[in-house]
Order: sequence, then C-alpha cells, then structure tokens
Amino acid sequence: MPTPESPDTLTRTERREFLSLCRGLEAKMASVMDQGEIDRVRSQCLRAMDSGTPAHDAHGLPKSVMSLRTAHLFADSIDRDRNIVIAILLYPLLEDEITDISTLRHEWGEDIASLLVGLSAVEKFSSNNTAIHSDNFRGLLLSLADDIRVIIMMIVRNLTVMRAINLHPDTQWVRDVAFEANFLYAQLAHRLGLYKLKSELEDLSLKYSNREIYTQIAHKLNETKRSREAYIKAFIDPVRKKLEEAGLKFDIKGRTKSISSIWGKMRKQKVDVSGIYDLFAIRVIIDTPPEKEKSDCWMAYSILTDMYTPNPARMRDWISIPKSNGYESLHATVMGPQSKWVEVQFRTRRMDLVAEKGLAAHWRYKGVKSDSTDQWMNNIRDILESADAGPMEMMKNLKMDDYEKEVYVFTPKGDLFKLPAGATVLDFAFRIHTNVGAHCTGAVVNGQHRKITYKLANGDTVEILTSTTQTPKIDWLNIVASPKARNKIKQALNEEAQKRADLGKELLERRAKNRKIDIDDAVMMRIIKKAGYKFVNEFYSDMALEKLDVQKVLQQYVEEANPESVGERVSAEEFELRPEEDGKTPGKDVLVIGGKSINGLSYSFAKCCTPIYGDKVFGFISSEGVVKIHRDDCPNARNIRSRYPYRVVDVEWSGKTGDTLMATLRVVGNDDLGILANITSIISKEMGVNLRNVSIDSHDGMFQGVLTVGVTDLQQLTMLIKKIRTVKGVKDVARL
Repeated sequence: MPTPESPDTLTRTERREFLSLCRGLEAKMASVMDQGEIDRVRSQCLRAMDSGTPAHDAHGLPKSVMSLRTAHLFADSIDRDRNIVIAILLYPLLEDEITDISTLRHEWGEDIASLLVGLSAVEKFSSNNTAIHSDNFRGLLLSLADDIRVIIMMIVRNLTVMRAINLHPDTQWVRDVAFEANFLYAQLAHRLGLYKLKSELEDLSLKYSNREIYTQIAHKLNETKRSREAYIKAFIDPVRKKLEEAGLKFDIKGRTKSISSIWGKMRKQKVDVSGIYDLFAIRVIIDTPPEKEKSDCWMAYSILTDMYTPNPARMRDWISIPKSNGYESLHATVMGPQSKWVEVQFRTRRMDLVAEKGLAAHWRYKGVKSDSTDQWMNNIRDILESADAGPMEMMKNLKMDDYEKEVYVFTPKGDLFKLPAGATVLDFAFRIHTNVGAHCTGAVVNGQHRKITYKLANGDTVEILTSTTQTPKIDWLNIVASPKARNKIKQALNEEAQKRADLGKELLERRAKNRKIDIDDAVMMRIIKKAGYKFVNEFYSDMALEKLDVQKVLQQYVEEANPESVGERVSAEEFELRPEEDGKTPGKDVLVIGGKSINGLSYSFAKCCTPIYGDKVFGFISSEGVVKIHRDDCPNARNIRSRYPYRVVDVEWSGKTGDTLMATLRVVGNDDLGILANITSIISKEMGVNLRNVSIDSHDGMFQGVLTVGVTDLQQLTMLIKKIRTVKGVKDVARL
C-alpha cells in the first residue's frame, strides 16, 4: 500500500491485470461495439486510471480493475449489453468527479447517463456497507427498484467484491459485505432467476461468515468427489439409453448442490453431510421446437419414473405454470441405486438459457418487457413500499420462494392470479384493484359465499363482492398476507385519519377566529405535548371526534400564550426583578442580568432546552413575571425573539460554577449485548456526573437511547459525550 506521502496508484501487478482485462473485454464486446467505440472506452478507462485520483477505494480495492472485473462478469454471466458494460466502465470517472453527468450524457447518450445516475443513487445508500443495519435500507432498495438493469448491475458488482475480499484484513467489513450479499443481493438474484450468481453469493457469504463450516463441507465433498462422480455416471447411463430409444435429442449432466444449499439442509434436517439424501442433481436439457417443449419434457419425466421410484411430495411442475421470474422446469426426485434420492430436472434448451441467465435471457433490457418481468417488478415494489416494514421484514418477503409459497386463483373469466400462501379474499380484491379492495365485503368462491377472511386455495375461482359504503378498517391489517394489500390499507387509513385531523384543526381555527385569537403553532405544540400526544394528527383527530373540548383547549391556549393575561405590557428594560418568596430559586450567585446579580430573584431554567453552566443563554420574562433562562440555540428562541422582543433580556453566567443541572443526550448505536452497561459505566465513573433517567428503544438491531444526566457545566458535558462516543457500537451522541 502507498505511504501517506506517496500517490495512491495501481501496483505493477494490478496494472498488468488492468491491461489484460481491457484486451479481453474488447474481444468480448467486438460483436456489439465498433472499433471507434472500443477505442473511446479504452481511452476513458486509461483516463480514470491516470487521473491522479486515488487508485484504490477505502478498503484497498483497485477501483478501475474492479470495474473491469465487473464488466467481464456481466458479459459472461448475463449479457454482452453495450450500454450496461459502458456504464460500468465509466462509473469510476463519475465517482471520482473526473467528469460530470452532463458531459457523459452528451458523449454517450441519455440511456447510459440514466444508468450512471441510478448507480450513483444506489451508491449514496450503500457506500458505507451499512444499508442493512439502518433506515437507509429502504432507500437503497427503492433506488434499485427504479430500473431493473441497475438491480442486475449491483448484483454483479457485489459478487465481484465478494470474490475480491477473501482474507481481507478488515474482518468486520467483510462480514457486513457478506451479510448484505446473502440477505439482499442473493435474494434479488433468485427473484431474477440468476441462480448461478445466487449460489456463488450464498457460498461466499457462508465462507466469510462461517469459514469453519464452509471448509468442513468443502473438504468432505472433495473427499467423496470420485465416488459421487461414479454414482452419477451409474445413474445417468441407463437413463440416457432410454431417452435415446424414445427418439429425444438432449444433453444430460450431473452436479453436486452448492455448499450453502447443503449447509441449509444440514441445519434443517439436523444431520451431517453424509446424511443429506439429495446431494445430487441431474439435469436433462432437451433440444425440441417450441410447440413440443411441454410434451417432450413430460415424456422424459415418464421414462425416468418408469425406471426409478418417484417421491410424489418432491415433484415440482414449473412448466405448466412458470415461476414469476420466468423459470421453467420439471423437477422429479427418485430413488436411485443404493437407495439414494436423486433430483432430476427436465427442461428445454430455451428454458435452460432462462434458468442460467434469468430474465436477461429473453428481455434485452430496453424495449418490450415480458409479462413475468412486469409482474416481478410489481411484486418487488409492493414489498418495498410497505412503509412500516423494517429491514428484516422486507428481507423475509424478498426471500419467499415463488412456487411453494404462492397460491394460484382464477377470476370467473379464467384470468390467473398469483398470491402469497395464506392470501385471503381481501388480498385478492386488492390484487385486482385498490378501489375493489377498499370496498370489498366478501366473495363468491367456487359458487359459495365467503367472508373477506376466507383463505384461498390453489385453483379457486373467485368473484369479489363490493359495496360503496364499505371502507378499510384497522383490523384488515391482520387479515391480509400480501405486502401490497397491507400497504394499500395503511394508505387508506392514513388518508382517513388525515381528513379527520384537517376537520379538527379547521374546527379549532374557526372557534379561535370567533374569539379573535391568533393561533401560534409553537404554543399549540406545547399544549399538544402537555396533553400527552406524540403526533399532532392524533390530537386534531380526537378533536374532530369530540374526545377533546375545543373551548377548553382554547382556554389552555390563552393561559399559555396570550400576552393580555400578563396585564400591561412593559419592556425588558422597564421590567422589575422581584425576589422569589417561595424558595424555589437556585441559591447560588451564578447568573447576571445587565451586570447585576439575580441571586435570590425569581428565575428558572427552561425545560425546553435545559441550559447548563457555560451555555450561551438569554432571559425571557414569562407571563408569571419569572425570568426563564433559555439557550441561544433553543428550538423556541427564534419564535420568542420575533414575537416578544420587549420581553427578552441579556443574561450571562457570573463566572461561578452553579449547582448540578440536567442535560439530555440522544445515543444511537448497535443493539449489542452489554452496550448499555458500558455507557452507564462510563457515566458512573465521571466525577460529579449523575445519571437521572434512561429511556431505550430498540428496533432491527439498532437502539436509540435518551439519557438525562446531571452535570455542573458545559465542559463536563462535552467531555462526557466524547467518552460515550468511544464505546464500541455507539454510532452517534447528540445533545437535545
């Protein structure tokens, strides 16, 4: 690695790889790019490499080399698409600000520019590899879902990184990348039908997160490789003979399942490698015209099941009804020689191309989309737009198997719809249209009347019944199983609540106008909080429902904010400080107004900003005649100074340290075992600091805590914040 004084450039080995990758990619893309374009791309790549910007990213990976590796992988595994490959190669120039998007749009066209914009948007969320652990997760996925090509590019890019980080010294970063690869990109690859990429992502993720298990399975497979190959040959030879006798033209090959798949079966079945009964998978790829695809696959299936005993529970028919991602295949599991279960997959050459390269095999990214592609994108958006779903819930939805966890139902006209397993009549209604779902009262299922809670079964014929008086209810959220229906119900409920809140606010403003009262939002917010409401809309909604008395609320407002309640207005200069007689005033001489001590006089510290010794402060003469001490950066400071400048007085600390005062801190971090104990331990060890209150909220592996501490001055609080930030797992500490 370069020293801090030397420029960050590619090593000699990396430069040789860069040139080799350039030559190889030029050869691959020669069929879709002319020599002029190839020369321009090569020039841009060299420009990025020799621009003087750092050649390696924050984790030491060579940026230009990684882009070329990604382009190679995309061309080999997906498609030799001109625009996507060029966008992958040009991205380092945009990332390092060597050029801008306007220039690239002018030089390469709108489509390549849009791909670069998409990559930039995704990078904004995922550059720190913390997307899975934060609220950025949803933003990342929504950015991905904006253009399916960006999804594919990011899958390939992630696999390129995964291949490059074996034995990387930053083990925590490697684990984060592996986690994201397994729970996000592998599942997106599965949804797109990119099974080869999906398997490699899962295998590498297992390798980096549990190297011991990965190595154990790999060694076991290696030890038994010769016997497995012999078994596969013994199984295939008689099958090949029978298929040839039937006049079929085909290829047949055997393989061992992926390491991650084997590990999943080991955990599920609670056995070691030798106990997995379907380690083998045989694939029969038939050459046949489109009109004979189904019949030839079923013929081959029939021949196999005549030779070996099938397991009916393991039969999968994705030829009659393909998966949502376009996958078509006929799977059978049979009892082979030595009483071992073997999975056999039958598919045509076209089907195999789709299985290997997913939707990219029959959709050229731009132009007419296939129905399955549109449906896939709609399903993804339905999942992502569930606003209240956290990262883990979204990942669970992404991971759902397309066949085993879907139910197929028909309309009376014979149209076929796919829904998640457990879907109800209400799910189906929202699947047809949002308005149909919102007004659904039940359905006629197979000729019988059913309630909205009725769970649908494969093959049901469903006719939805509606009523104009029906509206979504909160308990509908417990009825539906699909993310789309849940999201639409929430939207409808939120819209209804907003309407009620608008009515309540309008009612308050109308009554206030009658009494000639001007409503100030800041004062109203204080009243709402004092009433115990977390959300403003809930307050106004209750007012519309007459759970709150409008006249009483207005009276509270007058008492809280109406200057007339103070009596005659006086300026801050004319205001006379009065000694406090009830003994509530702090006893130390720590504040000065206009050079005069206010020790023993009527003042208090504002609860909205909790000032402590050392803060920049000002005084506000309240309606009770008490000087309220606020921080200069108090959330209410601007409103106070603009509306009541005649009641603001200059206040300074006298130079003497005061009593212990309360300060509130917000702490955000990973929800790790013992992290709260570490934070409280630091506070308890600080001389003169007292922990008065702790409030913790944990969600999806992250926690947010609000701590109230007693400190004597700002310097002590600043030092405490610095020490809390050193606790492992703490992401941010801020004073409220």
